[in-house]
Amino acid sequence: MASYVSQYARAFAEVIFEAHLNPKEALRQLGDFAAAWHESRELRDFLLDPSFPVEQKVAVLDKMNAKLQMARQVRNFIAVLIRNGRIWGFDEVVEEIGREVNRRMGIQEAKVTSARPLDESERRALEAEIAKLTGNQVEAQYAVDKSLIGGVVVQAGSTVYDGSVRGRLDRLRQELAAG
Repeated sequence: MASYVSQYARAFAEVIFEAHLNPKEALRQLGDFAAAWHESRELRDFLLDPSFPVEQKVAVLDKMNAKLQMARQVRNFIAVLIRNGRIWGFDEVVEEIGREVNRRMGIQEAKVTSARPLDESERRALEAEIAKLTGNQVEAQYAVDKSLIGGVVVQAGSTVYDGSVRGRLDRLRQELAAG
């Protein structure tokens, strides 16, 4: 990750909390802009093209904002990225903003990989266990990997909890090889 990404993310998270914006709403508005950004190659090409004046690019942003109705701070943040020639890193910056907002709100992001899809009650129970382990609220993303055979692998921050059958077999193989 480029150093400017975390700087922009921290700065905008600070704006969100100082202005008492709803963090989820601000992230949703950034997501609305991201949807337009990803759907329109012409928009991306225009905003990334250095031959167009910055004022013209910001004017297009303002026309978009008439439809998107982003908060002033969200619109201004995107304008700052345009003015500073950082709009090409928009996705990475927004992803980092999400992490920074979650950190400030005491929410632990977790990646849960299971051998099969988990139903809603299993997800709630697992998130409650992760919350106990981390001491934070949990926002989990789920994936399925049949090669796990059974169980789950949870990554919360830099810590990995491997409760998969494949993980247990790998640990047993290591013990047998070492012993």
